[in-house]
Amino acid sequence: MTRSFDDLVTEAASVSVAGWDFSWLEGRATEQRPSWGYQRLLGDRLATVESALDIQTGGGEVLAGVPALPSRTVATESWPPNIAKAAALLAPRGVAVVEDSDEPPLPFGDNGFDLVSSRHPVTVWWDEIARVLRPGGHYLSQQVGPASVFELVEYFLGPQPAQVRGKRHPDEARAGAERAGLEVTDLRFEKLRTEFFDVGAVIYFLRKVIWMVPGFTVAAHLPRLRELHQQLQDGPFVATTTRFLIEARKPRG
Repeated sequence: MTRSFDDLVTEAASVSVAGWDFSWLEGRATEQRPSWGYQRLLGDRLATVESALDIQTGGGEVLAGVPALPSRTVATESWPPNIAKAAALLAPRGVAVVEDSDEPPLPFGDNGFDLVSSRHPVTVWWDEIARVLRPGGHYLSQQVGPASVFELVEYFLGPQPAQVRGKRHPDEARAGAERAGLEVTDLRFEKLRTEFFDVGAVIYFLRKVIWMVPGFTVAAHLPRLRELHQQLQDGPFVATTTRFLIEARKPRG
């Protein structure tokens, strides 16, 4: 039986959105994954280094899922609910979780880490990444690309200008890394399919990924949510997710 609009809204508006685990959406939304397998790549890199820093670790879920960690592994996070969740997941594995404002400077000395990683960072401070990397060290990151899930963004906000749709382009990431003195050794980009099957999944997603529709609330967007609920009776809401992988190296000399 199809669930009512009010039932779906009440549930999705009250469930916790702490952490960076999207398992609540299982069966309610799907997102195609990039072909490169970021967590596997991260695990491969971590197995070969003595020290690592994971920036904007979220709830620590990605780092916690890696089989082996170097003896010195540190993670940073700014959002208090995520800090608590990350500490609970990562402390048993010897990882120090450090509260950080996500603004320069990083609370670490120069040349301190063999590997710096970050999955879906909101901001990337390339000069700071270069500073804390040891000579010969690497930065590995999977990032959200331009106009990702903008079919959903524009459903609520209307058409966005070209300068907004073009933000977070992988070419900008390459330029930022190179300006900081890093050598980009890998850069890949993919467009992927995302589907939402009910209005509750959309509400949960927008409550969790707060920069998609800034200030999103059910009350503010109730008419469009009702329209979307009706639209979803005929099939999923389809959007395009964009992702890119970037790896960069700090020169030895």
